[in-house]
Amino acid sequence: MHRPVRLRTHEWFTVDDSTLNVALVYPMQGPAGVFGPTCETCARLAAEEINKSGGVLGKELRLLEVDGGAEPQQVAEDVEALVATGAVQGVTGWHISSVRQAMAPRIAHRVPYVYTALYEGGERTDGVYLTSETPASQLLPAMRLLTEARGVRRWFVVGNNYVWPRRTARAARRYARDSRGRVCGEAYLPLGADDFQDVLGRIERADADAVLMLLVGSDAVRFNRAFAAAGLDQRCLRLSTLMDENMLLGSGPEATVDLWSTAGFFASLADQNTMDFHGRYADRFGVAAPTPGSLGESCYEGVLLLAALIERARTVDVTAIGAAADTVSYEGPRGLLGLEGRHVRQRIYLAQADGLDFNVLAQLRAPHELS
Repeated sequence: MHRPVRLRTHEWFTVDDSTLNVALVYPMQGPAGVFGPTCETCARLAAEEINKSGGVLGKELRLLEVDGGAEPQQVAEDVEALVATGAVQGVTGWHISSVRQAMAPRIAHRVPYVYTALYEGGERTDGVYLTSETPASQLLPAMRLLTEARGVRRWFVVGNNYVWPRRTARAARRYARDSRGRVCGEAYLPLGADDFQDVLGRIERADADAVLMLLVGSDAVRFNRAFAAAGLDQRCLRLSTLMDENMLLGSGPEATVDLWSTAGFFASLADQNTMDFHGRYADRFGVAAPTPGSLGESCYEGVLLLAALIERARTVDVTAIGAAADTVSYEGPRGLLGLEGRHVRQRIYLAQADGLDFNVLAQLRAPHELS
């Protein structure tokens, strides 16, 4: 059966029962647009590899791109329209938590939804599966290690003004107290911020040992440059839970001194799964392709997990998928992983920026450890 569909964000395309269509929601604009290209290429690679292996339920997996960098309600309306018309049978991708919160109530009871961005934790909507990091597994052990190794006691939080930074900061206050420290200041800026003069002054006056950066994409890039230009990189370190190699490149090596990142994946990891992934990625897209850092690579994970969920249940029915989810596993660049409570359990690492790359210094969490 074939039927034509046209939606605001797409040209005419044909819905074909021989394909399994998935909405790939990733940022094409706004602060997160800086790593949008790597989200797209990593997801494409996963889909192509799945199709070479026979597809999903014997069908070709096809990705339909949706701009996840638009206003959250607009993204939710666009994706809901795809789901309502039967144009897609699943949703995945990297997008900020405000977009997830707008989309999940509209679609998660209809189609499986694999969310790939690190987030603030606490998502419980049926039909939503999460591949990335949460503060308890990512930020807590990183703060503990830096407290022990660097004597950090006074943290200053700088974030964008929406749910992920604010809820993560709430957790950070507790983590700092548990390590005999404290959060000595907080500042929240709108997405697209480019004036950091006031915030930098507050950091200096607070005599902070470390800045917890909860800024998205190009906002973090501009903050890094301003932070270094003010000379603050000589007096306090920066820790980010959202910082990949593409953002390092945008910041420049002179703006990444004493910058730390924690994530479940870094392009510089030297294990076999990572090296195999890099080889296939380079073969497919060439050496000039966007660097597949943790944010883009998460979209590869999202496509793999969505396919594994559907294959295990042998259907796209959300209830059946949920019943089988705890038995699902898949193998990708982050290793062999499974689900617990609809969250992927994975290794977490701490790395220090070294110019335009990351030097991975510690594994903070093993896949079997609970958040």
